[in-house]
Amino acid sequence: MPELQDIFKHVRLKRLSPAQAKAFHMIRHCRTSTLGSHAQVCTECGSMDVSFNSCRNRNCPKCQHSVQQDWVEAQMSKLLPVGYFHVVFTIPQELNTLVLQNQKLLYSILIKSAGHTLMELAKNSKFLGATIGVTSVLHTWGQNLSFHPHVHCIVPGGGLSNNGLLFVRSSKKFFIPVRVISKKFRGKFLDLLKQAYDKGEIACFNEATTLALRSNFLSLVDTLYYKNWVVFCKKPFKSPGHVVRYLGRYTHRVAISNSRILAFDGQSVSFAWKDYKDSNKPKVMTLDVAEFSRRFLLHVLPDRFVKIRHYGLLCSRNIKTKLTKCMRLTGKKSWPLTVRGQKDAKTCRSCGSTHLMTFLVPFSSGTVTSP
Repeated sequence: MPELQDIFKHVRLKRLSPAQAKAFHMIRHCRTSTLGSHAQVCTECGSMDVSFNSCRNRNCPKCQHSVQQDWVEAQMSKLLPVGYFHVVFTIPQELNTLVLQNQKLLYSILIKSAGHTLMELAKNSKFLGATIGVTSVLHTWGQNLSFHPHVHCIVPGGGLSNNGLLFVRSSKKFFIPVRVISKKFRGKFLDLLKQAYDKGEIACFNEATTLALRSNFLSLVDTLYYKNWVVFCKKPFKSPGHVVRYLGRYTHRVAISNSRILAFDGQSVSFAWKDYKDSNKPKVMTLDVAEFSRRFLLHVLPDRFVKIRHYGLLCSRNIKTKLTKCMRLTGKKSWPLTVRGQKDAKTCRSCGSTHLMTFLVPFSSGTVTSP
């Protein structure tokens, strides 16, 4: 089956941002001699196994599985014995051009608006009256690789009461009406957007040039105030253990996995996708190789941009205090963690042993130089 790497090796692209150019180059050369190699020597039989280095780029579909596994295991100890909810926040497509031209700023506003919306509403005694935890993950794509920025949030069904003495549990259904979340999210996002515009932090060029005129920008904002912003809440997970495993599928997912690429003939790419607007029907889309590559690279995030963020109880400064207190109040027992082997361990092809020592040294001409 063709892979993303095969496609990138057959296309030449121009006008890429530094982050896009880096991702394009790294994916093309992932696990090839270009990035060097390393050798693993078995401590039992002495046989040697040579492998090419991975690119470790967060946009590479080959390099995300092990990172995802490590992240999932790190989150298991932070789970509370309550139901968890999955909430998705989406912004109107009228903002797409502005977001593409100001990615780092507007992605941050999107994530912040979603997290703070849930936190502030949960503190309201009308709904829960407690401090909750939120894990937010930014995605920018739709199934057909179109530009579709949205945020996935995983929220525990309960939190630490406002006086800090009790753990307040939510009902089995989500504790905040979706309509209330949508209106709050819309107001918070647009308010932060206007603040950024007034500070001169938003660039407007090409298709968005007209928005440089303040009256046009405010007209757009007014229009967006009258639109219904889509917020979707899924039913609770079966158990806390399912939560992180499910979220792990989102945290390190890239715009398209190799398994969805069906065919590549050097000129066009065919891939599988689900049409959510047509009863989730599975379909096949075929794109010119340059257009396919352009769509994929739309979703390369700016360098050093943090797409996974934690709020409330799950914020790093609250884990040892408020989250620990919630665990004590709920009588949580430690969840069993899967103990993985050595990170660089690998089964020896000769003797079957898993005791391998890794030497990260250049390898060439059949020789390995020990450090």
